[in-house]
Amino acid sequence: MLKVIIAIVAIILLTILIVWLIDKFVPKKLKPVLNLVLWGLIIYLGYITFNSVYDELRFKEIKDDRYQVVVDRLIDIQKAQIAYKDVNGEYTDKYENLIRFIDTAKVPITQRRDSTVRDEEKSRQFGIDMMKTITLVDTLDYYSVKDSLFKNVEYQKIMNVGVGEPGAKFELKAGKIDDIPVFEASVDKAVVLHDQNKNLVANEKQVVSVDGVNGPKIAVGSMNEISTSGNWPKNFAKSKKE
Repeated sequence: MLKVIIAIVAIILLTILIVWLIDKFVPKKLKPVLNLVLWGLIIYLGYITFNSVYDELRFKEIKDDRYQVVVDRLIDIQKAQIAYKDVNGEYTDKYENLIRFIDTAKVPITQRRDSTVRDEEKSRQFGIDMMKTITLVDTLDYYSVKDSLFKNVEYQKIMNVGVGEPGAKFELKAGKIDDIPVFEASVDKAVVLHDQNKNLVANEKQVVSVDGVNGPKIAVGSMNEISTSGNWPKNFAKSKKE
């Protein structure tokens, strides 16, 4: 948008300069012809400027709408992966595992409590009763992943991007960093915006902003750091949290 504003200012200054030059140096009999040419140029430049502004505004509207769809679906993957890890101790890189898990899994609801018991080793060592504190985990109940987290959600299509390039799917990875499980689900911005202006898409992939989706892709989780967060700003996550 800044480039467009600069272009508009430049056009205005150029027009003023041309008018001054015509008034200063051009003979009176040629001025009508030059005025027609000048007006034609002004109209043409105005048309180009208008289209540039409109194209950028339209691109932003389309981008925001599509990004919201993508973020909503990545949040579904995020919830499924976190629940999957709670039960299995690790994440998965296969969508069929996530779908099967959502269909069948029941996740325990637990409560941690401290308890005091006899420390057998120290009791033998010192010849007297020695106590120690341990933490017990009680299972209070179980909840169905499908009914609690994915009610009224088409989780069978959790791998589909849903907008942009037809048939596009999120790339899903899973692994470990220092024995700590990590995962990442992502899609290239060019896939989401595949039918849009290539220059605008290229610029979007280089975005670094506090209120934008930074970098060349939209992603949740990371294979480079221990994180289950998405790389989108808070305003894109509202529809799944409200």
